[in-house]
Amino acid sequence: MRKEYDFSKAKPNPYAKRLKKAVTIRLEPDVIEYFKSLSVETGIPYQNLINLYLLDCAKEGRRLALTWKKS
Repeated sequence: MRKEYDFSKAKPNPYAKRLKKAVTIRLEPDVIEYFKSLSVETGIPYQNLINLYLLDCAKEGRRLALTWKKS
């Protein structure tokens, strides 16, 4: 490795906005197992499957139908 690098002519990464961001999310064990088993069937890593599913929900504007029971 060089001791110094010249970045004076460097350009910003045009794909930087499209890069995935790391997040921490808590999922039920059953959800993880479901996507892991799907991963074995499809050959797609389970984290990618979860991302694809959530992306599809976001693009389609799907909303979860929740009803709260009164105590």
